[in-house]
Amino acid sequence: MNFSQLKPLAIFSLVVESGSFAAAARKLNTSRSRVSEQVAGLEATLGVRLIQRSTRQLAITPEGDRIYQLARTLPEVLNDVEAIGQPAVPSGRVTLTVTHDVGIKHLAPVLEGFCQRYPQIQLDLVVSDQPLDLIGEQIDLGIRIGFPKDDSLVARVLHEEAFSLYASPKYLELHGTPTCVADLEQHRWITLFQSGSDGTQRLIYQGNSLTVRPTDFFRTSSPLMMQQMMSDGLGIGCLLPVTVQQELAEGRLVQLMPEISSERLIFTLIYPSRRQIPQRVRCLLDYLLEARLFG
Repeated sequence: MNFSQLKPLAIFSLVVESGSFAAAARKLNTSRSRVSEQVAGLEATLGVRLIQRSTRQLAITPEGDRIYQLARTLPEVLNDVEAIGQPAVPSGRVTLTVTHDVGIKHLAPVLEGFCQRYPQIQLDLVVSDQPLDLIGEQIDLGIRIGFPKDDSLVARVLHEEAFSLYASPKYLELHGTPTCVADLEQHRWITLFQSGSDGTQRLIYQGNSLTVRPTDFFRTSSPLMMQQMMSDGLGIGCLLPVTVQQELAEGRLVQLMPEISSERLIFTLIYPSRRQIPQRVRCLLDYLLEARLFG
């Protein structure tokens, strides 16, 4: 036998308890003939008669009675198993990893809506600016920049845009405002470790490649820390416009030289490739795609 025969066993048990194929069919919301076919198929597989049929009643055979005693809990067991896989109310824990800036500025504001829609799903938020191994660390979903190199991961696009150049009014007041490409290397930059060890910035100026090699630069591993350092007047740098909307609105940062940008970057929602995604994970995945985190 194999697992595919569990359902016919459960149907056979229900027929015995219901007293007829018709009564069992009503409980299963199917036809009498379909129930009869399932039981007949089980009998053929086992090579033994389970039920003696007559025009007036059913009589269980001795072999059928022995099998029924073993299988009578199957309908309840299968219902419980189905409830775990597809619960009426989605529930359980989902682990999501996200960078500090995206987590605080874009994910946190939509979490209340998710909790209201799915009150029995709990979230484990792994906030990290370093790429994590989703499969190795048993993480269900991740929000990252770019597409994963691992073929075992699936990526869904959330947002796409390019870096722009920014500084704070405080910094510009003390150090002047760059007005041409030649000015840029004379300023202090705030850069990310992830972009390289020498502070080099590879940008696009009027459709052409532009390489800026500052001699004075600070580095950090956190995009959120980078935004704060720039807001505090420590230097100029490249940030994604969507991540500094509040700073721009409040006048803590201003854009410099709009004709300069970077290659376009893509924010993706990544998750391990599976044929059957658990319902609790699917709920969060669909919600994040619907929520339009980046506006």
